[in-house]
Amino acid sequence: MDFVDSVLNLVAPIATICALFCFTPLYIGFKVLWYIFRSISKEDVAGKVVLIVGASSGIGEHVAYEYAKRGACLVLAARRKHSLQEVADTAVSLGAPDAIAIRADVSNIEDCKRLINKTISHFGKLDHLVNCAGITSMSMLEDITDITRFTQVMDTNFWGYVYMTYLSIPHLRRSKGKIVVIASSATWMPVPRMNIYNASKAAVVSFYESLRMELGSEVGITIVTPGLTESEMSQGKIMDKDGEMVIDQDMRDAEMSIVPIELATKSAVAIVDGASRGDLSLAVPQWVQTTIYWVAFFPEMVDWVNHWFLLAEPGASPLDAPSKMLLDVPGLRHIVQPDSVISPVIKEYDYKLVVHTPHK
Repeated sequence: MDFVDSVLNLVAPIATICALFCFTPLYIGFKVLWYIFRSISKEDVAGKVVLIVGASSGIGEHVAYEYAKRGACLVLAARRKHSLQEVADTAVSLGAPDAIAIRADVSNIEDCKRLINKTISHFGKLDHLVNCAGITSMSMLEDITDITRFTQVMDTNFWGYVYMTYLSIPHLRRSKGKIVVIASSATWMPVPRMNIYNASKAAVVSFYESLRMELGSEVGITIVTPGLTESEMSQGKIMDKDGEMVIDQDMRDAEMSIVPIELATKSAVAIVDGASRGDLSLAVPQWVQTTIYWVAFFPEMVDWVNHWFLLAEPGASPLDAPSKMLLDVPGLRHIVQPDSVISPVIKEYDYKLVVHTPHK
């Protein structure tokens, strides 16, 4: 075995470099032609039944509006029934033939079963499943006061997706349907305070890449990796070190700094287009995908820069980090942040939400 390992350690890097030089031009050419073909023959979703979980705000809400504009019938699920009904009503006004709102918590498998059953009993079929529910935790691991409270991040971000997918597959097989997975560019970008959230999104990507091998061409899977996008998360809604949901825009600023925040409407158009084309993966906006190469080729540099830029000196406030101080330069905030995320006001909740007043 030592001999085999020694040979592979020598041959594998050389073979990989040669393959990159020889096959990359051909592969890029094939990808371009295949993209053009899929764009010409992309799916018409008019009349299709689309189930969207996490549809009460952010990306999920605007994906619902985009499907509605294209004539799809919608099943919208989230924990906030009132906000969800408002989204359903707006979707109908935008062109959806029918849109129903169902209150559900996807971390509870019984809620997931009820959601699928109501979809099938109302529409008789399911064509697209859009998994978009999520909780964003933001805390240094050692600062967490009760680590067991953070299991809900994985329960929603990972197991919620798995439950919905498991229960939907029989119906999606019959319709030759599609699964749209909202993951995150955080799956490959190491940043402090996002450890559990990043792990949940990385698990999602790994799960669906493996599932794609199992399902083959019977059910399409589009994995979307958005960068920072207009949402309640980018407004500062996070799970803090005590496992409580809070609005903390100062911590948001320290973590996100001057990275541009994409408008949810623009992301939604790209996501529905990508699903209709049958894309395997989709980065929104496209420039986010280039960060993969920085992490792959310069991992030590990425680690050092993120550590220096996003963390304050030991013992100092997190708000003393260079990332927060840079965003506080007059004029920068309004360049990178839409007005909608500057406001700390978000939709109603069925639990107490603590709002931390931003420092001026």
